[in-house]
Amino acid sequence: MKKYIKISEKKIFPISLVLLLAFSRLIPHPPNFTPIIAMAIMSGFFFKNINLSFIVLLISMLLADVFVGFYKNMFFVYSSLFLITFIFFEIANKINYKNLFILGFLGSIIFYLISNFGVWAVGNIYEKNLNGLISCYFLAIPFFKNTLFSTIIFSYAAFFANCFYEKIKLKN
Repeated sequence: MKKYIKISEKKIFPISLVLLLAFSRLIPHPPNFTPIIAMAIMSGFFFKNINLSFIVLLISMLLADVFVGFYKNMFFVYSSLFLITFIFFEIANKINYKNLFILGFLGSIIFYLISNFGVWAVGNIYEKNLNGLISCYFLAIPFFKNTLFSTIIFSYAAFFANCFYEKIKLKN
């Protein structure tokens, strides 16, 4: 029983950090400047358990979306985040401060491709042909800048917050 409690205590900080990142979506922010991709990237690094990574990500996204509002392309947004979580879970042991920039860029690209496909597929803004899909991706480029910057900023913030927490925990 004690071992289970220690494992649970070990996960309190990362779960709290992911929930904090999710709820920061509720604070007014520039378009697409959110921590959701950073949450997906870092969840595998934090939890070392793919099921826990998916569950915490899903719960945190749903809780925030209750307040933000549900939207047509949620399936694509959530799918992209689960794919990012899965990919980065597989390489979680290689995540470090040196490669986090590149990983943030890759996660942002995955999100951009899948979520904007969803905007095209379920929305009524673009024609349902190749030109409409290309237009959708082209017109989403300005939003990608905020997606990339926020992913990198929040990924590094979560990484260093976890490092700081681990140092404090070791001292006690």
